Amino acid sequence: MSEILDTQVGAIRFLSLNRPSKMNALTRAMYAGLAKGLNDAAGDFSVRAVVITSEGEHFTAGNDIVDFMDQPPTSDSSEVATFLASLLNFPKPLIAAVKGNAIGVGTTMLLHCDVVVASSSTKFSMPFVTLGLVPEAGSTFLFPALVGYQRAAKIFLTGESFGATEALEMGLIAEIAADPLGTATKIAEQIAQQPPQAVVNTKALLKARNHESVAAVMKAEFEIFALALQSDEAMEAFMKFMAKKGSS
Repeated sequence: MSEILDTQVGAIRFLSLNRPSKMNALTRAMYAGLAKGLNDAAGDFSVRAVVITSEGEHFTAGNDIVDFMDQPPTSDSSEVATFLASLLNFPKPLIAAVKGNAIGVGTTMLLHCDVVVASSSTKFSMPFVTLGLVPEAGSTFLFPALVGYQRAAKIFLTGESFGATEALEMGLIAEIAADPLGTATKIAEQIAQQPPQAVVNTKALLKARNHESVAAVMKAEFEIFALALQSDEAMEAFMKFMAKKGSS
């Protein structure tokens, strides 16, 4: 069974994280699957919108630490870099249905989505500094722009988590729903009925002001992230994380 389920219903493409036994922790293969799904959808005229969702109780626990330690994604051609580029450049409406834990990239990828729907119990966190790393996916630009410098700095530097109500108030999500996937699908269907070129052009205009800045920040983040991954500080933080996980 694929760890990324790629299906299409009508004009809506669904990409679902499918590793529920590991809280959908993302491996390099899963990043590659997500990138392929987005890139294929971008070039397929029959696709009017994409919904990113997940199987099981959680959206994602973030990166699979063991997979990362085994082969750190340090090059521009890595699966992680390819996925982040596909997110940045995806031209069609991108909608996310989120529940449970949305950790690390599980939160930062949402900053690239056009509409995010979450369950009331969703917990968001970006514990990059806690793991001896730096934030990625352009989040050091996009998150302060969304919530203000002070709030972004506090969340990034402490690694603290926050809930759906706070995420809604921040503007990170558009709606809280009992059935996030059902609600996200309805929104995607509404968008799919709109004139497609007008939709694509409107998204491009909405993103245009920050696109080049976000691209430049993502490049800088990735370079520092790659260096940090190979540092003693990160290794020590990873080991501490794994030990804590093993004892819990």
